[in-house]
Amino acid sequence: MTAHETPLIPAPNLPYLPQDPKNYRPGIGLIGCGGITEDHLKAYQSAGYHVVALCDVERARAENRQQEYFPQAEIYSDYRDLLRNNSVEVVDITTHPHQRPPIIEAALEARRHVLSQKPFVLDLDEGERLIEKAEKCGVRLAVNQNGRWAPHFSYMRAAVSAGLLGEIAGVHLSVHWDHSWVQGTEFEKVKHLILYDYAIHWFDMVNCLMNGQPAQRVYASMAPSAWQTIMPALLGQAMIEYETAQASLAFDGHIPFGSEDRSLVSGSAGTISSVGPGNKIQTLTMTTEAGRCQPELQGSWFPDGFHGTMGELLCSIEEDRVPTIDARSNLNSLALCFAATASAERNEPVVPGTVRRISS
Repeated sequence: MTAHETPLIPAPNLPYLPQDPKNYRPGIGLIGCGGITEDHLKAYQSAGYHVVALCDVERARAENRQQEYFPQAEIYSDYRDLLRNNSVEVVDITTHPHQRPPIIEAALEARRHVLSQKPFVLDLDEGERLIEKAEKCGVRLAVNQNGRWAPHFSYMRAAVSAGLLGEIAGVHLSVHWDHSWVQGTEFEKVKHLILYDYAIHWFDMVNCLMNGQPAQRVYASMAPSAWQTIMPALLGQAMIEYETAQASLAFDGHIPFGSEDRSLVSGSAGTISSVGPGNKIQTLTMTTEAGRCQPELQGSWFPDGFHGTMGELLCSIEEDRVPTIDARSNLNSLALCFAATASAERNEPVVPGTVRRISS
């Protein structure tokens, strides 16, 4: 029977949309008011969350965010002053990775729950230390892996968690787009721009979709495109080996025409795939013995991904449980990412976890 002959069936109603706490609406403080925080604040405003404080070393940026989204929020230029505001219970820390650890540590010591922007840390051992600090202080430390709530990725996660695909044998993700927009920004200085700063979302999705299977080796490479004019290599790929499964990631970050974003997960009981011109527009198809379905997904990665991460942290606090985006589990995603960047430099396979710090 061909794919076109497979009967079309109703799509399972899976819990892929962001969830909100039932009653818990704490004061949220945002530390760092750069470009990406526009999507954070849009999501929080739409969800009815209470942002009570905004902080940036350039006070004008915090003031602009205040005027546009949360006019009643207090403004700070020093995060230590924000942490003295007793109305702040949860902090969203969006600064660059090398700046975040002391801010995270100060927030934990102030007994604030923390949502850290991704990538979480540059050093796995430092990540372990911050996790232990959070546990000692009795607060939650989560990582803003917002890609998990991109509607197609979220539906895939829900299908895997529900066992609809059976035992997972393959996860294959490829992104073809133009990332040269970073020229002239701080991101152009990131050596592993594609395999680290960008691909962490996809390494994280591999960890989610492999449903707990431990990776054995990573083999990766990177290269500049023939016509790029910025410093970091815009082409990258990685193969990840498991005992009885495999994963592949391909990133063509210098495609000026005909962009495409494609994902496929195969298992013993079914296959789910999604494709579109980018991560905001996707058509998803799931095929099992029962037939083929194409759910009409609602929402978009931006800003729903940011609603999803903050919502999950708030729900975990209200329900007194570990968040699904907790920092400890995120270290597994970073271990894959660090192994890939080391493999690309060494031109040899690397065991995840053996590379503790990403090279700068």
